Formats: sequence, C-alpha cells, structure tokens
Amino acid sequence: MSLTGVEDRYVETVLGRIRVRVRGSGEAMLFWPSLLMDGTLWAAQLEHFADRYQVALVDPPGHGGSSDLAGPFSFEQCADVIVAIIDELGVEKVHVIGNSWGGMIGGTFAALHPDRIGVAVLMNATASPSNTRQKLEYGALTATARLLGGIRGPLVGPVVDAFLGPTAKREKPEVVATVKQLAQQVNVKSGMHAVTSVVPRRPDQRALFGQIRTPVLVVAGAEDATFPVAETEVMADSIPGARFVVLEQSAHLAALESPAEVNALIDDFLADNA
Repeated sequence: MSLTGVEDRYVETVLGRIRVRVRGSGEAMLFWPSLLMDGTLWAAQLEHFADRYQVALVDPPGHGGSSDLAGPFSFEQCADVIVAIIDELGVEKVHVIGNSWGGMIGGTFAALHPDRIGVAVLMNATASPSNTRQKLEYGALTATARLLGGIRGPLVGPVVDAFLGPTAKREKPEVVATVKQLAQQVNVKSGMHAVTSVVPRRPDQRALFGQIRTPVLVVAGAEDATFPVAETEVMADSIPGARFVVLEQSAHLAALESPAEVNALIDDFLADNA
C-alpha cells in the first residue's frame, strides 16, 4: 500500500527516532496504528482528510521507518512521543486517532496532556489489563517469532485471524494482503519489545481515563476477536461523556477494513465538536 504526496519527517523522541509522514494543511490530525502495522494502515484516511487537515501518519516506535526499540516502554513514554511529534509539527493541538495500541495511547495522551488535544477517536482498543488468554496467545506468538526470525510461515495465519474477521477474509483480499505484508516487515526483536509492552505489561488505564475531559469517540468492531465489543465498551464507559459505536462488519483494523464508514464517523464527530 503506497502513500501519495507525503513528506517524511523524522522526530527524535524518548523512544528513538520516529518517522511521521505528513500531508495537507489546517488543523492537525495524528494517526497511530496497531501493533505490527505502520502508518500505511491509514492510507484511506490520508486521502480523505488531507485536503482539509494537516494529516500526520505515525510509524510507531520499532515499526516501519522508525528506529528499532532497545527495550520495553511505558504508555506515558508513548504519550511523550506524541508531544514531541506535535512540537515538530509546530502546532498546539492535534486530533488523535488511534487503532488498538494507538487507541490505548490516544487515551493516555488525552488524560495526561489535555491542553494539547482536540478530539480523540479510539478504535479497537481497551483500557483494561491483559487477560490470561491474551497473555498466552501473544506469549506463544513472540516465542515462535523469535524462533522463526520474524512473523512468517505458520505465524502469518494467526496474525490475520487476530486482526481480521470473516467479512474481510471473505470479501477483501487486498486487506488480507496488506496485513500480511506489514506484519512480515516488522523487525522481530524490536517488534517483540512492543508486543511485550502493549500486551502482558499493559496497565489498567480505566481510572486514568476517568480524568479525560476532551470529546472522545470509541469505536468497536463486531467481529473483533482481539478486543471484543464488551471489552471496548468497558473502555468507553470509563471515559466521561464518550460516544460508543460498533461497526458490524469490521474486526480489529476498522480503518483498513471499513474505511468509508470510519471516515464518515470521524467527519461527523469532528463536525459535532467543532
């Protein structure tokens, strides 16, 4: 998946050098993807919003064109990465749109830096710590990835199953191909530091999210096997005044699986909170 008309910028942060691909002008929108994905997850959002906004697509720490991770990180450090990026962009505030890892960090940032955020759209995410199932599944993934030297061979199928639902796997081969391509590009050692930080070491953020005062839209996927609707709804319930929406034919990567629906949701939420 290619991105057209973007300017690559590199920002020094507490988690290394971060690549941000920027296009457009106006109010700033920052997009942070899931684990094992990079900023190209948001290609459809770039095309939709860049004629009206300054769109910044983040390759998160240890992924894409960003530098490798040297070890695990905290969610507060990820929020500091966003601060460094928006300082580089020269703006006071950004609208933050995040998927999974990005959704968790979008909430962290909204709670800790209320003066630097416009609205937040948190998709396919959670505010809860990992349960036993998630720890076991991702523990097996990381162990096997180390043995194989990356996400390849027998691991590709489980990653697709974790990220995509029956609708995408049946009807959207281009989405399946994108997920496979991006996952297989991840540096195994760096990627596993990220997985460790976001899955088994993930903090319980429900009390922290109770401090959020910015407008928040929480989006769940009806087919999401990683964070089922009920878990994402718990996250929404922890955020005062949050709006909660379920996309019926989406799983864990809603922006990639259902781009038109996601773009419309973001447009409407921005208009309602202009």
